[in-house]
Amino acid sequence: MLAKRIIPCLDVRDGKVVKGVNFQGIKDVGDPVEASKEYNRQGADELVFYDITASYEERGVFLDVVRETAKQVFVPLTVGGGIKTVDDIRETLRAGADKVSVNSQAVKNPQLIREGADIFGSQCICVGIDAKKIGEKKWTVYINGGRVDMKLDLIDWVKKIEALGAGEICLNSIDADGTKQGFDIDMLKAVCDSVNIPVIASGGAGKIEDFSEVFEKTGATAALAASLFHFKELTVGQVKEHCRGKGIIMR
Repeated sequence: MLAKRIIPCLDVRDGKVVKGVNFQGIKDVGDPVEASKEYNRQGADELVFYDITASYEERGVFLDVVRETAKQVFVPLTVGGGIKTVDDIRETLRAGADKVSVNSQAVKNPQLIREGADIFGSQCICVGIDAKKIGEKKWTVYINGGRVDMKLDLIDWVKKIEALGAGEICLNSIDADGTKQGFDIDMLKAVCDSVNIPVIASGGAGKIEDFSEVFEKTGATAALAASLFHFKELTVGQVKEHCRGKGIIMR
C-alpha cells in the first residue's frame, strides 16, 4: 500500500494566494513563496499551485512564482493553470515544477495527456478534474475553474485519462469545495474504484477527522486542502499525527 500524502494547495491569482467557496467570493490569503516555505517547514509531502484564472483569462502559467518557490522549497511541486501545449509543460518543468496539472486543456485536447506522458513520463502528468453531482452515482466534468459544464461523464473521463498515460488524478468536488463539510466520499470512491493510478482527494476538508475518513473510506492516496492550512486552523504535522493515530501509514 502506498503511504498517504498530505498536500497543501495554493490557488494563485495575480501573484497572491487566494481562497473562495464553491469557486466564488475569492479573497487574498498571502504570498505564495512565503506560504510554501511554511508548508515545507511543517512537513508537507507535496505542494500544488493552481493559477486559477489562467484558463479563463487565456494566458500562460505564472512561471516567476514557480521559479522563486522552487529555489526555496524542497518538496515536490505540482503546477497547473494555463498549460495548453507540450512546450508549456516543458517550460513549467524547467522552471522547477516536478509535475504539471492539466485540467481544462486536457478535456479540450486529450492528446496533450498522451504527448506529455510520452515525452516527460507519466509521473510528470497529473490531470486535475472539477466535477459536480448530477444524479445518483453520476457526476459531470467542468472546465475553466468550474464555469463550464462539459456534459462529460466523470467515470468515462477518468478511465480515458488513465488509458492516455496520466500518472495521477487530482479530483476536486465543486459541491464540496470550500464548504468545510468533508471530502466527497461517494465521488472519490467511485473514481478510485474505476482506475489504478493514484487519486488525490480535493475539496471540502473542514476538520482533522475528514482526512482520516477519506483514507479509511476511499482508495485516495493523498488528501489536499487549502483553507484549513492557509487560515492556520490545522498544520500538516497535526493532520499526519492524527492519521497515524488511526493506523494509517503516512509518508
